[in-house]
Amino acid sequence: MAGAAPIPFLQETMILLTTAGVVVPLLARLKLSPVLAYLLVGVAIGPFGFILLTGPESWLHYATIASVEQVRALAELGVIFLLFLIGLELSPQKLWALRKQVFGLGFLQVLVTASFISLIAAAFGNSTSNSLLLGACLALSSTAIGMQLLAERRQTATPLGRNSFAILLFQDIAVVPILVLVGVLGAGSSAALLPLLGVALGKSVLAVLGIVVIGYYLLRPLFRLASSAVGAEAFLAVALLTAVGTAALTGMAGLSMALGAFLAGLLLAESEYSHAIETYLAPFKGLLLGLFFMSVGMGLDVRAVFSNIWLLGASVIGLLLVKGVIIYLLLRAFGQPRAVAFEAGLLLGQAGEFAFVIVGMALAMNLMAADVAQFMLIVAGLSMLATPPVVGLGRHLAARLLSDPALRWGEADPLEGIHGHVIIASYGRVGQLLGDVFDREGIAWVCIERDGAKVSAARAQGKPVIFGDSTNADMLARVHPETAQAAVIALDDARASAQALESLRRLCRDLPVFVRARDLRQLPVLREAGASDVVPDTLEASLQLAGRVLTGLGVPEADVAHRLELVRQEKLS
Repeated sequence: MAGAAPIPFLQETMILLTTAGVVVPLLARLKLSPVLAYLLVGVAIGPFGFILLTGPESWLHYATIASVEQVRALAELGVIFLLFLIGLELSPQKLWALRKQVFGLGFLQVLVTASFISLIAAAFGNSTSNSLLLGACLALSSTAIGMQLLAERRQTATPLGRNSFAILLFQDIAVVPILVLVGVLGAGSSAALLPLLGVALGKSVLAVLGIVVIGYYLLRPLFRLASSAVGAEAFLAVALLTAVGTAALTGMAGLSMALGAFLAGLLLAESEYSHAIETYLAPFKGLLLGLFFMSVGMGLDVRAVFSNIWLLGASVIGLLLVKGVIIYLLLRAFGQPRAVAFEAGLLLGQAGEFAFVIVGMALAMNLMAADVAQFMLIVAGLSMLATPPVVGLGRHLAARLLSDPALRWGEADPLEGIHGHVIIASYGRVGQLLGDVFDREGIAWVCIERDGAKVSAARAQGKPVIFGDSTNADMLARVHPETAQAAVIALDDARASAQALESLRRLCRDLPVFVRARDLRQLPVLREAGASDVVPDTLEASLQLAGRVLTGLGVPEADVAHRLELVRQEKLS
């Protein structure tokens, strides 16, 4: 439409979608990590990338993102969704089990690393305030990169994943006192540090308690209401509101926004809605995290890198070594195997996203010279860029040097999750009857149900029913069809039954799948889609009625059973 206002972030959105849908899959064929692919694309399309080779009038201008700050603000949502989904997978009980790692290992990592880096910075002639700030911000690692690399390798539930997450979680908590430190140094009054720190921590505790209390009484009823709506739009809107809203509340209280999203996920972790929320939000998280990684790459000034390549290279290697060695030694002191400690050191050796925030604040308050700030931001960005290949190389190196099989990385605990179970799609009258039969026979089962009221009622009775769409392949994957004995599709809608069957067959071709059909007309479609067996409602109900009538008329039961079986075979053939 002529004269219409431009859509905000349209160019950035087109570039992100092209990157996620075309460029990253192409680079994946070269065995390149998606994180590294996004980082490299960010360097190429940023204000210091290809556009410098051709000038602003080139067609490459349309494939370039000039405003890194605007993109970075939008990309922060990716980190928020990441922490929200991590909270969904963790649960309060699992978090309580990690308290020693979070407040012991995490605290020591931040304290020791910040102190050591501060001493190194002071030795290179930086002022006391600069040294403290550099130590504090470089002690933090990138939650986005660390957790994404763990997720790619399916290691979030392993000892490596749990210990790495514990460190990253405490680092998010530590952002509060670090930001207070920046403010105090900017005001030039070190005497006010303790009172301001006390006020900030008090606000943080109140904010956390407020989210926990409000969330406990509000979130489940809210999701129950949304799940009863027709269509998935209301449920998706409430999921997005929960993640972004809690992040905004903690942000206003001076806390890390990602920490607020994590708390919201934690509150919903053991609810019947957790799997459905994760299914709906995972694509948002993936795309926005990709934008976050791209924003990191866009912030790298390639000209400055090449003009100081040796000093920058030495600084990046030094940062990775210092943090890696400290994390390795701390994990060994906490009783972790060498392999776990080794890879955790490589995984968390980079600087984090908060380095950009803290250094930016210090620059705005004239606490840090512009050249020092720019240098440290490039070091932070390069360390994040180096992490994926360093972790990949480190794994191969550790496999050779640490050859003890007991020390190698493994898959998640095989006892986690469900095994040898039956999957039921829909908890209607047929699904409920099936669940009762399986309970009497001692057969494990799990059911996916779209009606939130039915899910809540079933959960109140202790039934293994979760909220979700059983036609969605991602949702079905969460109930582990690869370890199931069988699946039963008991949906009322014929089209939905076919969709659920096709989704199951994409996930597991050999799984026995029994499908309920409303009438005989559905048999060919369902059989062609891969059903192991189809049971039509109308046929079985009619045969049962006919059998009762024949028996009442005096026909022997054996003859009745034989005649009904002949009719059944004739109709089903």
